[in-house]
Amino acid sequence: MKNAPWDQRAARILVRPLVHTSVTPNQVTIVTLIFALAGAGLLATGDALAANWGVGLFVFARFLDHLDGELARQLGKTSKLGYYLDYISGALSYGALFACIGIGLRDSGLGPWAYVLGFAGMASALISMFLNLGIDAADEAIKDGDAVGYPGYAGFELEDGIYLIAPITWLGFLLPFFVAAGIGASVYCIWTLTRLLRRRNPKQLAPEPKHEE
Repeated sequence: MKNAPWDQRAARILVRPLVHTSVTPNQVTIVTLIFALAGAGLLATGDALAANWGVGLFVFARFLDHLDGELARQLGKTSKLGYYLDYISGALSYGALFACIGIGLRDSGLGPWAYVLGFAGMASALISMFLNLGIDAADEAIKDGDAVGYPGYAGFELEDGIYLIAPITWLGFLLPFFVAAGIGASVYCIWTLTRLLRRRNPKQLAPEPKHEE
């Protein structure tokens, strides 16, 4: 892949020792999901120390998420099952993160709005999964087991912003990050919807014909 983001380039190197083992890409995906859910669960406790460990575990899981795809490519074993499993794992991970942070911040200044924002973020993550699947189907990317990409620049993608949750939480700013991320997830969901609608209505992308007099 040309111009791959930095974390994916690192994963490409780190995954090489697994190529000659019995480890499969789908197994890596499952392990990644377990780590992500465990990290999210710690955030739901409302305990500061548990939250610090939780975000660290979640960020580690999100980095591991790049290993399954790289392993599949290096083994030449990309598959529809792995494609769908990767999407489901990502959606469940982010959905759990939003829901659990909302639960963990129930006694903060947000009050009951923490639940609302957590649910909105979780719903956005799950809905975005189906929207991205629709975009892939429209682009026929599913044939190659390739998922739709995220906006990126200079080796970083939009989703790389999740790495910031660790230092931000450790510095005590989880609440404002949660608010910003919840709003951002909803905006991303709407943006993804517009992309899907444009692909299903290609006439909207075509320029209007000019009529010469």
